[in-house]
Amino acid sequence: MIKIGILVLSDRASSGIYEDKSGVEIEKILDSYIKNEKKFYYELIPDEYDLIIEKLIYLTDEVKCDLIFTTGGTGPALRDVTPEATQAVCDKMLPGFGELMRAKSLEYVPTAILSRQSAGIKGKSLIVNLPGNPKAIKECLEPIFPAIPYCVDLIDGAYIENNEEIISVFRPKKK
Repeated sequence: MIKIGILVLSDRASSGIYEDKSGVEIEKILDSYIKNEKKFYYELIPDEYDLIIEKLIYLTDEVKCDLIFTTGGTGPALRDVTPEATQAVCDKMLPGFGELMRAKSLEYVPTAILSRQSAGIKGKSLIVNLPGNPKAIKECLEPIFPAIPYCVDLIDGAYIENNEEIISVFRPKKK
């Protein structure tokens, strides 16, 4: 079983001003990409640095998620602190994920350079910061997902079996 945390950071959605669509989109996409049995752990919280750290530690250390996806809080606004909170809890950062997501997003909008998506590892969990826009989530997940199962292999996480009809992944051939 693959344990997947989805942490939605939104002051407005967490206060009921509007419905979260980002977390729902992440779950829908991952459900199509991953063949394994999955359990999703969903949290919707405001953009509060200490609370983000608390929830990331809970999802990594208590729940022991293999994958954690955050959505929201990656822009330049004063309340956008998701990358900083992610970096505070991670043992290692993986800048290539953010670089690829920004490069792909630039094909759609020139403001992609304002985004600060990142990824890192805490223990046996891969944490990926995605943008808050549901359309941008798919645009960002598609190019990075092919590297995710192998990354999780390398940190001794659960083996992720991809749905080949939907998306291909890369794992080095065994000798």
